[in-house]
Amino acid sequence: MFYPSAKLLLLPLALLAACQATDSKPVVSSLKALEGTWLNAHEENRGDTLVYRPNTYKFPPARGRTGFAIEPYGRFTQYDIAPTDGLEGRDGTWTATGPHRLRIHLEDGGTPDYTLEVISLKGKVLTVRQQRP
Repeated sequence: MFYPSAKLLLLPLALLAACQATDSKPVVSSLKALEGTWLNAHEENRGDTLVYRPNTYKFPPARGRTGFAIEPYGRFTQYDIAPTDGLEGRDGTWTATGPHRLRIHLEDGGTPDYTLEVISLKGKVLTVRQQRP
């Protein structure tokens, strides 16, 4: 037989387990969902929160857009604005360092490693925070 007082003892344990599961839940269901080429929708950025959309999105006119490509097996390409307003790619790698963090290393050594913290991926809108050393 289960007594009501035993329920009261188990309630804090159940709440603790639920909180821990929520805190560690990944923002995206898998890293596979992040694969693709993403360009910055700078019109939608807010403070240190950056918004990216797939490169196939119909962006308003701009004099170039920065972005990146996340590829399988840890391959990464950062896209900077080229002198002709096009894109200039820089090869690198990514490593998952948590449920929603990617450590980015660019092979040319011109930029220190940085972290992309994935805040959300809703539909085709990727929101991140970039953390530099």
